[in-house]
Amino acid sequence: MNGRSVWVGVVLVGMACAQGVAQQPTQQPSGDGKAMPPVLESGQTTITEDSGDKKAAGDTFLTPDQEKQLIASEDKILHFVSKDTQLPILAPVKCRFVSRESVNKDLRKKFDEDKGAKRMERSELVLKKFGLLDQTFQLKPFLLSLLTEQIAGFYDNKTKVMNLLNWVSLDEQAPVMAHELTHALQDQKVGLTKWDDNEIEGTAKNVAEDQKHIAVDETDTAREAVLEGQAMVSFADYALETNGHPGKTLKDFPQMADLLSQGAGDSADSPVLSRAPLVLQQSLLFPYTSGLTFEQTVLVKDGVGKAFAGVLENPPSSSYEIMTPEAYRHHVGVPVMRLPDVHPMLKEAGYEPYDVGVMGELDVRMTAELFGGRPLAEALAPEWNGGVYYAAQRRSATAAEKDTTASIAILYSSRWKNADSAHSFFDVFEEELPRQYDGLKRRNSDEMDENERVYSTKEGDVLLTLKDNTMWVSEGFELPLARKLRDATDAVNAPLGSGPVLTAKTMPVDKDLVGGLIKTMASFGMMKAGLEWGTP
Repeated sequence: MNGRSVWVGVVLVGMACAQGVAQQPTQQPSGDGKAMPPVLESGQTTITEDSGDKKAAGDTFLTPDQEKQLIASEDKILHFVSKDTQLPILAPVKCRFVSRESVNKDLRKKFDEDKGAKRMERSELVLKKFGLLDQTFQLKPFLLSLLTEQIAGFYDNKTKVMNLLNWVSLDEQAPVMAHELTHALQDQKVGLTKWDDNEIEGTAKNVAEDQKHIAVDETDTAREAVLEGQAMVSFADYALETNGHPGKTLKDFPQMADLLSQGAGDSADSPVLSRAPLVLQQSLLFPYTSGLTFEQTVLVKDGVGKAFAGVLENPPSSSYEIMTPEAYRHHVGVPVMRLPDVHPMLKEAGYEPYDVGVMGELDVRMTAELFGGRPLAEALAPEWNGGVYYAAQRRSATAAEKDTTASIAILYSSRWKNADSAHSFFDVFEEELPRQYDGLKRRNSDEMDENERVYSTKEGDVLLTLKDNTMWVSEGFELPLARKLRDATDAVNAPLGSGPVLTAKTMPVDKDLVGGLIKTMASFGMMKAGLEWGTP
């Protein structure tokens, strides 16, 4: 299969939402060599696999009668979602049941083949260089374990099929359907294959490509939040409708969004998620928690049409807009920073391009929480006013060295709304260095003034600079080169000012620092512990 497909699942208690790998609409082998069940139209008799699946702990398979009951309810739920979102039904949505074994097999296959997974593997070193992942952490095997634990159901925008999982209990299936059918109507409205998959391929090779990558900011991250936020509105409204509040919606109970967000991440029944690094946990949850808050704001203030069709037609382009809905509503400029032409300097010094992107508000919040705790992160994130990073790899590194952060050097420039916030972020970044680098040693004699911090590490020089509202970081570049890169970056970003609002409609798409991870996780399917909450 070519391109990207969508998996998203939600359960009312203890399960959540996701997007991910596709299943074909026709029969194909399952994990045990048996045929997958055919796609079914509403009202058709289901054909299930022989229960030869290996059960996970607590698995109880649906009976054929239960599957028939669910198929019969699909049309009613679809019409509820259409009325709730004002997104029209342009075509029926097909449905099928799949087994855990076949899902896991296909997930592993797609994980190896998907272009987002390959990009994720490449960006793993950058995340480690920034200190967001431990040096010894193995991202791919952990993600496979996490996905296996979390998967609960999915809509495939390639085949237009809603896939229900035959081991999810009957009372949890209807909320899954409400969530997935929202994605089906989104797909019918804007065509998700194109709408949600316009990323720039390859590594930027020159300054023009650098600026293209940077200028598009965090479109993928923002669009994932739109899709999941809208689906969570339908999820909440369906829960109200079927739990004693008919005719009521999230607009009538705005506190529900807070309850959903507060309950997010409760991993009591998700041992793999409970062990996940903060960056994985928050990358998983952000589209659902912050996406729901964003959609609720637009819904309450601008109405259903603007919150659903309006946002799909004119989507936000950054985590800043998702985390600050009023900025989106009032077309406030998204802070954008630029890079100079670093390629000649890096080529002469023996480096080749590796990665470039935005360090957005979400990235800052994650970094601040990991390094300084949640209260600091919540205080600092709204004060973010732009950030950009660049990663290069030493050409002389051996094949073995290229699998380690020792071969990578990064530069990062971060701009803030006030000097105090810049100073606070500078402090937490500096305080984290001893935990990130063994044998860290400060070289006071090499510091040009009180604004600089110079360190030696086993992976090269580290330079931190604080000047007014801007913080600069270089890790791995030789000190003279680091200063040249810093001065050139400061020059192209002066005078300081906010960039224009970026519209994903007219710009190509790329990722921010963790955006590639968010997109990869969303495209393969994470669910179950995304949000947990009680019956309304």
